[in-house]
Amino acid sequence: MRIFASAGCLLAAVLTLAFVAVALAQDEMPKDLPPPPAKKAIQPAQPGSPIPGNPAETDQQPSILPPGSMIDEPVAMLQALDKVTARVRRLPVKVGQTAKFGMLSVEVQACRKAPPEDPPESAAFLKITDSKGSQPQVVFSGWMFASSPALSAMDHPVYDIWVVDCAGDSAATTR
Repeated sequence: MRIFASAGCLLAAVLTLAFVAVALAQDEMPKDLPPPPAKKAIQPAQPGSPIPGNPAETDQQPSILPPGSMIDEPVAMLQALDKVTARVRRLPVKVGQTAKFGMLSVEVQACRKAPPEDPPESAAFLKITDSKGSQPQVVFSGWMFASSPALSAMDHPVYDIWVVDCAGDSAATTR
């Protein structure tokens, strides 16, 4: 029985040393390798400039956005909930304008949307003011993301507001 116990301890010690050796080997970088080549920055296409390899050239060429860039949209589609009455309302708000929901004033300062080739994402910069009482109080000011509403949520006992999407001008009148 004693042989198995000492063999088990020996095996554990050998495995521990092996894991430590592998971890240290991964941290060491060879000193004789040249640095990796610098990547070329992608420059946005200028309006009117031809796209390489495109036989049909037009006057209006779409600009090439770097990965992670977002497109400014003129309308923020917000969803609002009154927790007391369970009333839900969709609020299309143009950038630079303010909408009212109950005692809240919601000002949209920016609305951005990911290009179609990127994963879907919309974000709006909102300033939400509660006019209950004698002095209006800012209850939220910052970016809200449609895909992760809890990431930057407004904390209010009666109302809840979140971003649904960013859209073009036609969304303000059709919804």
